[in-house]
Amino acid sequence: MALGPWQIVIIVLLIVLFFGRGRISDMMGDLAKGITSFKKGLRDDENEGEQSSSSSEPPRIAPQPAPPAPPSDTTVEAKREDSAS
Repeated sequence: MALGPWQIVIIVLLIVLFFGRGRISDMMGDLAKGITSFKKGLRDDENEGEQSSSSSEPPRIAPQPAPPAPPSDTTVEAKREDSAS
């Protein structure tokens, strides 16, 4: 069921009657301001990202401590020598 041209005209007239011409133009102006500030915010975020990545040095990796040495097998070797003797 598609809307015909007369139905669209009636809907537009009802909207104008309910809200008035001034109210609709105010809402459209507010919508335009919102879109403009949103786009400005996106541009500001992109600029901050470019500045922070280009101005700072790459992160330096801290040296990791060496892992602990495995337990020595001297006690096992000593027991083998004792049992062999």
